[in-house]
Amino acid sequence: MITTLATYVRNYIDISDEEMQLFYKYLRVKKLKKKEYLLTEGRTCQARYFIIKGCLRSFYIDEKGVERILDFGIDKWWFTNYNSLITQNPSENFIQAIENSELLELHNDCFEELLLKLPKIERFFRVIMEKTHIAYLNRIKYTRSFTGEKLYKDFIHSNPVFAQRVPQYMIASYLDLSPEFVSKVRAKDAIK
Repeated sequence: MITTLATYVRNYIDISDEEMQLFYKYLRVKKLKKKEYLLTEGRTCQARYFIIKGCLRSFYIDEKGVERILDFGIDKWWFTNYNSLITQNPSENFIQAIENSELLELHNDCFEELLLKLPKIERFFRVIMEKTHIAYLNRIKYTRSFTGEKLYKDFIHSNPVFAQRVPQYMIASYLDLSPEFVSKVRAKDAIK
């Protein structure tokens, strides 16, 4: 698991083995079983999580009682609720494991100390947040520009791992489509 994180971090910044050892001292392993919650509505998010293996989802429940998926996280991704983490306000969202998952937790209490001892980690997390923001903006653009069928097909084509590991009704929720619509698109493609 340590090698996985080191490889990931080195995609973004130049970091020595000694510096990575320092980074590891601030992390702790956390395991979740399928359907277990990492964060629930009303609790304040206190950490960033690196997904060693597994799959998570972030969602909220709307006024009609319908789950609305905001995001997914998968192997070798950082995942958190930035709104609650940064503002330290109670979360309006849930984070739940879709699969049995193994994470590395970087608690907020340790984060500032880590940044003081290893300033280049701040650049690393800035780049991660920038990429997250770009993905979010692209998602908004695509959901407003594409037809439902094109949106679904483009998502599946661009993210084949999700198609294999995430239930279709969750993908439908993420794309703001109905599960019935997604079933019709899949059935239409199966006929071709």
